[in-house]
Amino acid sequence: MRVAALFRNSVWAGLLLLLALMMVGNLQLVFEAGLQGLKIWWDIVFPAVFPVLVLSEFMVGLGIVHFLGVLLEPIMRPLFRVPGSGGFAMAMGFISSYPVGARLAALLRSEKLVTRPEGERLLCIASTADPMFILVAISVGVFQDATLGVVIAAANFAGAILLGFLLRFHEPRGESSAPVKDQKKSLLLRAFHRMHEAQIQEKRRMMELLSDAVTNAFQTLFGIGAFMIVFSVVIRFVSTGSLSDLLTAPLAWTLSMLHLPQALAHSFVVGFLEVTQSMRAIADAVGPDMKSKIVVASALVAWGGISVHMQVASIIAPTDIRYKPYFLYKIVHAVLAAVLAFFLWEPLRGAAVRTDEAVSVFAPLPQPAVDSGWAFLYGWHLGLIGLVIGGFVLMAGAVKVLSRLRIF
Repeated sequence: MRVAALFRNSVWAGLLLLLALMMVGNLQLVFEAGLQGLKIWWDIVFPAVFPVLVLSEFMVGLGIVHFLGVLLEPIMRPLFRVPGSGGFAMAMGFISSYPVGARLAALLRSEKLVTRPEGERLLCIASTADPMFILVAISVGVFQDATLGVVIAAANFAGAILLGFLLRFHEPRGESSAPVKDQKKSLLLRAFHRMHEAQIQEKRRMMELLSDAVTNAFQTLFGIGAFMIVFSVVIRFVSTGSLSDLLTAPLAWTLSMLHLPQALAHSFVVGFLEVTQSMRAIADAVGPDMKSKIVVASALVAWGGISVHMQVASIIAPTDIRYKPYFLYKIVHAVLAAVLAFFLWEPLRGAAVRTDEAVSVFAPLPQPAVDSGWAFLYGWHLGLIGLVIGGFVLMAGAVKVLSRLRIF
């Protein structure tokens, strides 16, 4: 074990030293790549993720997650072997982005609402791409065809659900959380009772809950931003020069042996590290038909990239949830998404798509169309979350009032 650890640490030290030397010799490139990563984080990730993180942690403090946990227990436990509270993390992860699902899985584990095996199952299911990223950033912003995002989104989310079924067999003898007691009462009444109990156990006041939620969301997002900037620089080095050729050549040979387009080898190299920039490489690839491009894009979106993996690893580090199962099952998710995209292409796209046409990512597209697409989906995204969470907050307040009247 010591020899293996020494070898692993030596490899990492060598890679970091090589990266440092490359950065010193290309300071202008480092600045430009870092600025690009910072811009993506500030313009897209921060406004999309911050409200969701704040409201999600606020909902945990108000006991709303406990309420949903009881309501969703009859669905989540038989299907995915996670308690009902995992349904909240799964839903928020699906409508938000990769780090939100990871943060909620870690939060539920720290609150002891899930066990370690259940937290690992939930992490693999909930940490996935969000619809806004797929439908706007990828399909409109990169491929410039909104209909392509439907295939990628369907493959991604259907693959996550199928992965959830497979994860039932993850640690079959592992510890499971206790089912909800007092089965004689109605489901809704048990849910209200559980939320009331959680509110009694919560010692923080309303403003303290909100302050802690904002602080934790900031800490999580700044960590995400740091990883995005670092990997933006790494990707710039990997995707240019002789290093890119060195990594792409063996992968291109492997793809040729599998009768797959060699032109997508560079996309795999970039997508292994970061998913957004790999989409540009896929769209610009000359030779492969559009169906092949979307199959590869679906796989890489499900994988997420090492940049997202490091963000997830940093988020779950304070808990006992392990990163290794996430790494392995995300490979399974990528394979499932690719297979689903292959079979969903014809039903979802129809005969109107000519799969052999070449598509240029930088073809002229009116900027107002892109901006209006972003504004519509972003507004719909936050509006939907706001309505749902606002309703639950009002319900939590009502439970407090009713409990004082001794109705519960």
